[in-house]
Amino acid sequence: MSVKQKVLQFGRVFRQLTWRMDQRLLLIIIAGVVGGLSGLSAVILNEMLSRVYHALKPLHAHWGSLVLPALGAGLSCLFLGYIMREGAGHGVPEVIYSVLKRGGLLRLRSSFSRLISSTLTIASGGSAGPEAPVVISGASIGSNIAKKFGLNDRQRIVIVGSGAAGAISSIFNAPVAGMIFAVEVILGDWTPISLIPIAIASVMGAEVSRLLEGNQIPFTHHAFHAGLLDITACVGLGLVAGLASVLFTRLLHGIGAKSRKMVRFDTLRAALGGTCVGLLGLFLPVVLGEGYEVVRSVIENRFEAGLLLATGATLAKILATSLTIGSGGSGGIFAPCLVIGSLGGLAYERALIFLWPGVAWAEGGLFALLGMAGVMSGTLQAPLTGIFLIVEVTGSYEVMLPLILVSAVSATLCHYMEPVSFYHKELASQGQLLRPRTDAGLLADLSVLELLEKDCVVVSEDMRLRDMISIIQQTSRNYFPVENARGDFVGLVHLDDLRPYIFNPVFYDAVVVGELVQSDIPHVSPFDDLREVLDLMDQTRSWSLPVVHRNKYLGMVSKGSILDQYRKELVVQSY
Repeated sequence: MSVKQKVLQFGRVFRQLTWRMDQRLLLIIIAGVVGGLSGLSAVILNEMLSRVYHALKPLHAHWGSLVLPALGAGLSCLFLGYIMREGAGHGVPEVIYSVLKRGGLLRLRSSFSRLISSTLTIASGGSAGPEAPVVISGASIGSNIAKKFGLNDRQRIVIVGSGAAGAISSIFNAPVAGMIFAVEVILGDWTPISLIPIAIASVMGAEVSRLLEGNQIPFTHHAFHAGLLDITACVGLGLVAGLASVLFTRLLHGIGAKSRKMVRFDTLRAALGGTCVGLLGLFLPVVLGEGYEVVRSVIENRFEAGLLLATGATLAKILATSLTIGSGGSGGIFAPCLVIGSLGGLAYERALIFLWPGVAWAEGGLFALLGMAGVMSGTLQAPLTGIFLIVEVTGSYEVMLPLILVSAVSATLCHYMEPVSFYHKELASQGQLLRPRTDAGLLADLSVLELLEKDCVVVSEDMRLRDMISIIQQTSRNYFPVENARGDFVGLVHLDDLRPYIFNPVFYDAVVVGELVQSDIPHVSPFDDLREVLDLMDQTRSWSLPVVHRNKYLGMVSKGSILDQYRKELVVQSY
């Protein structure tokens, strides 16, 4: 027996064993494997970023600080668009869209394409983070492994969330934050069948990271103490963080929309955005790259800046990130949120000292840390992710109360001003943000073709009433679709329309169906959204509507069939 035959035989035996295994246990095992591979993906990205950044570091001190961000963003966009055939940007909305509309299906090449493109963007000085690339990488790994095991859509979605959790957990060494991010942002689903595999994957991702890179939190600090006045001031910081989050979200989407209109070519647009970032970096180097060193210096009280410089750096970082990602560079917004939040928190502390110099306020590092949680919670509109991420990446459990306060205020303000988060805004604008077990989500999982009723008898418009009566005797339907000689749909005849004539034999040969047909009856397409179909039924007070495609009658769709299938889908999604 050849090696190939042995491998195929082993594969068949392995699949038979897994199919006999309890499906929940199988899901947990696959999630653990996916979490570990996602963690490895995050470690590889960190290593790539470190090596390329140090190789380019001498150039950043000279002309490279202006040219490199443009070159990196342009090459990143060229690689994604022309080699990988993928769209530019951070990629997380693609993962969410795959969960909502495609049963978690993602391309295999997405498991590595964003790692390369984001390395080009970030290491060259682009203002973006490495989190979104590893999220789409981990999700793609999960999607393709789930596909290999023949998992159904719902199981595959759980594994996609597991990949995302393992990636975030690994890159931040934060297993709780990784788990919460997956269920709060990616899936929007807190059911036990999702939570347990995702938790396992998150732990595996963190363990891989700790094994290969050491068990260290990204940002160390000494213990902070928040007094009553500091906690009271956190309300104001929450408002500031919320406003910064709204500005960041709107500017990022605004620059993206404007740049696409102004510059048609993707690579040129990304390079121009990188050039603008390079110009900002000449005056404020803190805006370049992922910015983790800036965060460390701020929360450790080593960043020497007054109110004006801290405020200017905050706004510059918002603009630099918006230019980088909005123009087509590749990267995420987690790291920029941390930098914006830390600088914004520092500026807020400087403002408190300026306004009330006699008050003994807490250190700037505390307000920076709280600002990080506020901007993260506001931009993602995911307060739990913001709270637990900051707690885990800093070890700052002693300030949990002000962290919760700032995150809650910021997320609430952002939700009031921007109904959906940064990740969901693009999907919501296209009507594609359909969360599990919501009315819109359930209806989106159904189609008109699934609910097609084909038991109505089709009649010809030139049929006489005598022939129509014999058909009525053989069916329980009240509606009769009518077609012309060419087979095109003409309209409907209702039993009530025939009632005045069927009891008088005089009309049997004198009346034809075409004289009684309702030609103005509303109809729907087999590809219409069921929400629109139900709205049309309500507007026309109809219980059933004909389904017509290219003037050909296909069947009927009724409220009864919709509600029946709706209930079945609700039971399935609640499992």
